[in-house]
Parts: sequence; structure tokens; C-alpha cells
Amino acid sequence: MQPVRALSQVTSRLVQSPALGYDGIEALLPSGVTFANGVGVHETATAELAVTHVLTAQREMHRMYRDQLRRHWDCDNHFVPGLADREVFIVGYGGVGTEIARRLEPFGARISVFASRRQVAADGREVHSVTDLVEALPKAEVIVLAVPLTDRTRRLVDRDFLARMRDDALLVNLSRGPVAVTEDLVAEIGRLRFALDVTDPEPLPEDHPLWTAPGVTITPHAAAGSLAMRPRMLALIEEQVFRLHAGDEPLHVVIRT
Repeated sequence: MQPVRALSQVTSRLVQSPALGYDGIEALLPSGVTFANGVGVHETATAELAVTHVLTAQREMHRMYRDQLRRHWDCDNHFVPGLADREVFIVGYGGVGTEIARRLEPFGARISVFASRRQVAADGREVHSVTDLVEALPKAEVIVLAVPLTDRTRRLVDRDFLARMRDDALLVNLSRGPVAVTEDLVAEIGRLRFALDVTDPEPLPEDHPLWTAPGVTITPHAAAGSLAMRPRMLALIEEQVFRLHAGDEPLHVVIRT
């Protein structure tokens, strides 16, 4: 059966989001609606951008690109951090965190993952708790944030969190802007490095110091911006339509009103 014909026979009310995040959505939904998020649509693209940010910072690609624009060849013993043998923490180990870990492993990084509680993930990896993260922060050379925005994760990265990070460590935020306290990031400019795909507010004001700060890279909430999105989203919508037509539970339901 074609998806359009199947859809014409569906009476259930499902809102299918293309996004993974759903913070603030529940207050906007009318009664009797089921809401599903876009699991399987963005994880790989988000992981690609995470690796791009990490490599750009660890290999100092932004410095070399600026040199290229100046037509300047600088090969004077620049030994960059790289990824091999570096301590990399991934905070949040859902679909996105899992894909990030898979892509970083071949670079020889030492990867530790953290979530709300200790557990063994489906892939067999040991997952540490947020409490473990606080104690381990001074070891991390790269921290990648891949958590949803919840009451527990809002302002997770604050002054105390940042103060525990080692000098010159890199923080990559691919979650939501409010997971990190922006003014606390600003206070650490020069001691820490930041790669931000999300900010708070978003976008930042034109005169915000993070735009031009040394060691800071900003992308415009671009993690999902890959050609992989459209076919994955269409496949998910078709699957949901056929499931509803058959009377089955839709996939990836996160809210019922």
C-alpha cells in the first residue's frame, strides 16, 4: 500500500518531529495528540559535525585556514594536540553520543562516556554517571556534550564545572545552548577552548565576545544540515504511517497529551 493511501485511512493523531530535541513542545500540543521525535534522522550528521569540531580544534585547522587567507606558510614546529592518546569525554550516550564515540575511536583517543546513571550500554561500553564526571573532569582534554535539554542538564556546564577542567581543554556543545552558562564560558576565554554549534541566546548578539575570542569556533546550529536528512526523514514518516494504519504503536513516542 502506498503511504498516501494508508494515511487517508489513519484516524490517530500523531505529530512526527524531524528533530531529536523536544524541550518546550509539550506546552504547545493540543489534547489527544501523540508526539514522536526524529530518532534515526540526525544522529550520524550530528556525529560528523562533532568530529569536525574536535579535529578542527585539535589540529588547529582554524589557524592554518587564517594563514591560507593571508597567503602565509607557517611550518615552524607547530606541534598540535591531535586526537591520538587524548582523553575524550562524551557526556550523553544516546544515539548521538554512541555515533560520536564510534567515529572518534579509530583516531586512537581514550574515550569515556557519561550519562545520568551508571550502566552498561547496548554496545557493551561502560557508562559512568554525572557524579563520576564531576570527579573526572580534570583528566579530560576534550569534552563533547550530547545531552538533551532537561531540568537536570540545564546549566550543567557552569562556573564550577569549567573551573574543574584542565587548562587548554576543549568543550564541544552539540546539545542545546542552555546546557552551558554563556557568561561562565566567557569568563574562561583564553584558558579553555570552545566549539559551539548551539549558544544561549541563539544567535549570539553581533558584539558578543565569543564571536571573536581566541580558541572559539562557532557554527550556526548546523549539526543536522546534511543531505542524509531528507531520505531518513521520509523513511521514518512512511514507517509511522504504515504502523498507524496497521494499528501498531508508532516509533519513538516521547509525549502523550
